[in-house]
Amino acid sequence: MSIIKVTGNDMLPVKEAVIELKEYFSSKSADCGRPLTFSIRTYGCQLNESDSEKLYGMFDLMGLSEAPEGETADIVMLNTCAVRENAEDRLFGNLGVFKAGKKENRDMIIIVCGCMMKVKENVDRIKKSFPYVDLVFDPQQIHLFPVLLRDSLRKKKQLVNISSEDYIADDSIIPVTRQRKFRALVPIMYGCNNFCTYCIVPYTRGRERSRDMGSVIEELKALGQQGYKEVMLLGQNVNSYRSEDGSTFPELLKASSEVDGIERIRFMSSHPKDISDEVIDIMASHKNIETHLHLPVQCGSDRLLKKMNRPYTIEKYLGIVERFRKAVPEGSLSTDIIVGFPGETEEDFEGTLDVVRKAAFDFAFTFQYSVRPGTKAASMPDQVPSDVVTERFQRLLSLQNDLTYKSNLAKVGKTEEVLIEGISSTADHIFSGRTMSNHLINFTIPEGISFEGDLEGRLANVKFTSARPYSIDGELEGFL
Repeated sequence: MSIIKVTGNDMLPVKEAVIELKEYFSSKSADCGRPLTFSIRTYGCQLNESDSEKLYGMFDLMGLSEAPEGETADIVMLNTCAVRENAEDRLFGNLGVFKAGKKENRDMIIIVCGCMMKVKENVDRIKKSFPYVDLVFDPQQIHLFPVLLRDSLRKKKQLVNISSEDYIADDSIIPVTRQRKFRALVPIMYGCNNFCTYCIVPYTRGRERSRDMGSVIEELKALGQQGYKEVMLLGQNVNSYRSEDGSTFPELLKASSEVDGIERIRFMSSHPKDISDEVIDIMASHKNIETHLHLPVQCGSDRLLKKMNRPYTIEKYLGIVERFRKAVPEGSLSTDIIVGFPGETEEDFEGTLDVVRKAAFDFAFTFQYSVRPGTKAASMPDQVPSDVVTERFQRLLSLQNDLTYKSNLAKVGKTEEVLIEGISSTADHIFSGRTMSNHLINFTIPEGISFEGDLEGRLANVKFTSARPYSIDGELEGFL
């Protein structure tokens, strides 16, 4: 595949399509006597969330409103993820549900996009079993969405458009409607060149391609002026970022920390083969760079790491952990772990438990291995029986839950800055937020402290009073 950089001139047909669609939907709204609505269901990682924010921006330009929660929209979009098998089950289950809605509203538009659409078997299944889906396209085509939607409406039949190119369309030329007040998602690069044998991402997101550093910094400056307190720099492997002028991730991270108005900078994800001492030193020396490092280890066996095409050893990984813990003693460390990779023995799994104990991860994202068609691991022999995987997975969870609770318990009695994310899902009088180390905090506001307006996105000092297995309770001391 070749990499094509999208320019402002390339977006002129998109702008023309937006104008045509706005007129079309305005006429449709007049005919039915109400505004037309849309909804977007997003599956997967923060990069998918970022893609959806661009789709929100394009819908806004078309003059459409998001459907109220619980109501069926006139345009339904499913932005999919191909990393886990259960994501596919959810997609096709939801498509079956929308069939009835399509019968009730013949003008209803159903769109499927995202990483799953780069897997031929999924596209073929939609063509065969879900002919009422109107438009199918992949992540590389996000910037062309208005053109594809217009063409689909003109043809009045299913349009499938899967790219053979890797586009890089800078965020500065694509409208974005951000869905959070407390955090702005900022992709700095797209795609992946690592080809881990269990992972479909390089085939769905394409080759690595980095945004211009100047463009990223300008976006951050605008976000700072708009009042965003936190930004998250995104990439499948941010440490391999390198712009056309040769700028590296440490240079971008340091420049990001110097942008006025940005109180917190996060980044995900890092690869153990690429993260440098320089990145850790920058984290340690800049107060507005969050003290949380996400560093996927995947397993604790050098033999399996080689089979996974993860070019590092456990010794090297633990060396990075030690370096980070010494440089950022107040920081937290999280990881990804796969249980049941083909050929995993009990000895291999015990190695994983040993790494978890030695690294003392504050949090972990744990997964049972699932076959991803198109990856090398899918055809490997010695697939581990599901009952064995489940038993090992429960042992891993038990160990990690203990470590997470100990990490939370260590915070009790301290007062730290918390970025408020909103009202807790458990009670209206409880608020949720996160520390610089990414610990989840649920806190109350005592009588005598008054406030006005929405607290989402505000910074506050919170005293931590007690720990739970997955969160920390606290009481607000004052706003910052």
